[in-house]
Amino acid sequence: MRVGDAMTREVCVVRPDHTIEDAARMMLAVDAGLLPVGTEDRLVGMITDRDIAVRAIAEGKGPETAVREVMTQEVKYCFVDEDTAHVAKNMGEQQLRRLPVIDRDKRLVGILSLADVASHEADGRRVGNAYRDIAQPGGEHNQGAEERGKGM
Repeated sequence: MRVGDAMTREVCVVRPDHTIEDAARMMLAVDAGLLPVGTEDRLVGMITDRDIAVRAIAEGKGPETAVREVMTQEVKYCFVDEDTAHVAKNMGEQQLRRLPVIDRDKRLVGILSLADVASHEADGRRVGNAYRDIAQPGGEHNQGAEERGKGM
């Protein structure tokens, strides 16, 4: 199955010049823990509720802080025409539960979550394998790795 058949097409996008308070309110409104950051239809980053908590609030930044100051700029993504089995495997290896979906012109067209893949998959092996990989210690967003580097 192709990513375009499983992805969520309705995506709430926050701009880099929005405040983190704006982003948090948007997350609340759509019941999401992350938002793509974009200008027009171009993906320029991602912001998560954890980014707001760790990169902003914990560092003493206020609600008027611009999203661009705390967003992740190096974004992993997948293409709308890729195979979901391949993408789910990569998501597990990268320890990601969601990926923005872009077309071949690099325009944001959706979000793919492992839940999206699971709801379109006949058996749950691929998603189960991806979740198993995600649950492994490590990865770039591992709190323990960050804390060890700070000597806490």
